[in-house]
Amino acid sequence: MMKVLPQANGWEKRNMDLWFSTLSAPKNLSSDALWSLQTDGFTVIDGPIPQQKIADLAGSYDRAIEAASNEDVKVGSTTTRINDFVNRGAEFDELYVYPPLLEAACHVIKQPFKLSTLHARTVRPNVPAQRLHVDFAGDSQGWPMLGFILMIDEFTADNGATCFIPRSQGVGRRASWETLLPACGQAGSVILFNGSILHGHGANMTNQARRSVQGAYIRRSEESGANLPARMLPETLNRIGPLAKYLLTV
Repeated sequence: MMKVLPQANGWEKRNMDLWFSTLSAPKNLSSDALWSLQTDGFTVIDGPIPQQKIADLAGSYDRAIEAASNEDVKVGSTTTRINDFVNRGAEFDELYVYPPLLEAACHVIKQPFKLSTLHARTVRPNVPAQRLHVDFAGDSQGWPMLGFILMIDEFTADNGATCFIPRSQGVGRRASWETLLPACGQAGSVILFNGSILHGHGANMTNQARRSVQGAYIRRSEESGANLPARMLPETLNRIGPLAKYLLTV
């Protein structure tokens, strides 16, 4: 469990509340998407990158992975993760300030939040399904996390699409593959999900890797999964705006 950070002072709290009110006001999510997120625990929406630019984004993704230092690469049993996609190029800046994502975070977390992580995750070819898990269990305050996944490649039932047990957030029932649903979509789509829902990537039964960029918003009172403020590069700080800096707490 993440550690709780010190309480904000009066000025910081007013600033956080102002940002939260601003982000909560727009209506960027359809009623169907919002219902699915709140009831089933996940939904798939259109992403911030136009379809004609997806190929360019995929190229930027591959170059960023090739340039990553060894300490930022984690090779697991079925996936390869590359940390710190906040600093990997301007092509990825639009994702974590995308209005529908921020609105979804307001609905799920219901209090001021920040960006906890932003990283690449590639499901390697011909690997089994991931063990079902939750990213951040709910507590007496409600739901502490909104996760999101940008599909660099199309997500299908055959190539390891992320799978969810609908309505399992906080229920505590035993996971069953019979109720496991893959979140499929074309490249460029975004999955929004409650961090307390049971999920895991499916088996990649193809000979091709399946790529994505993943991140999460959490309460500002929680400790981030990655220390993003400490990693910010000068060129990143020079190109991002006030909203991005607020979400990164820099």
